[in-house]
Amino acid sequence: MGLEARPAMWLVADADTKIYILGTMHALPRGTEWETGRVAGAIAAADELMMELSPAELAAAGEMFRTLAPRETPLAIEARLTGKALTGFRALEASGRSFGEDGLDDWAVMVLMGQRVAQNAGLSSADGVETGLTEKFEAAGKPIGGFETAREQLMLFETLDPQTQRILLTRAAEDAGDAVKEVGALTAAWGRADVAALEKVINEDIDSVPAARKAIITDRNRRWSAWIKRRMAQRGTVLVAVGAGHLVGSDGVPAMVAANGFKVTRVQ
Repeated sequence: MGLEARPAMWLVADADTKIYILGTMHALPRGTEWETGRVAGAIAAADELMMELSPAELAAAGEMFRTLAPRETPLAIEARLTGKALTGFRALEASGRSFGEDGLDDWAVMVLMGQRVAQNAGLSSADGVETGLTEKFEAAGKPIGGFETAREQLMLFETLDPQTQRILLTRAAEDAGDAVKEVGALTAAWGRADVAALEKVINEDIDSVPAARKAIITDRNRRWSAWIKRRMAQRGTVLVAVGAGHLVGSDGVPAMVAANGFKVTRVQ
């Protein structure tokens, strides 16, 4: 028996359309049981699944990262980070293989750090919600779509201004010592559908970097909410599954959909 999780889920419904909105974790501890309760019902009822990336785009993401990540001219990490940040970076890197950071953009180094932290925390994308949902919908022969391409998703980071990228990298490196513990706390909050705790973590993480918040959270939430609004005009049942951080707070998807005049109900 794995870890029991009951993640937060919302429902937008009218006479002939139901759209479930499920907050996901892209990577989870092995054996996490999340596809129970109301989520199991939503999976069974849905005619189609919409995720941030379709399975094909998800599969292409690694190659796209390798295309976009390199810097034009190498820059040593010592020229980017000092003090606590440099120490934190070095300690995290020492927990596995070298990141090869000198040849990479700041945003790309940060992505690799995030992956290492997840790995060190015992999380795996093979056990993430997207992987599990894809298996279920493919087995049932139901269509799976995506809001973005892998390139579009990575370009959100690639096109951040250099100063914003450096701030994000520095903060990730300064926090690297506590990162495994924080990811554990975030996963636990997700598992008990503690929306307030999720919002606190997400906001502390990104609020002090307004340009990043706009590009990585708010603008995408607005696009996804607009998609839901359009989709409500067609009949059927859809399961929308996106990162849990996109569903919390006043600029989260449920709040935006409600602001568009739809009735949004928390169902788990």
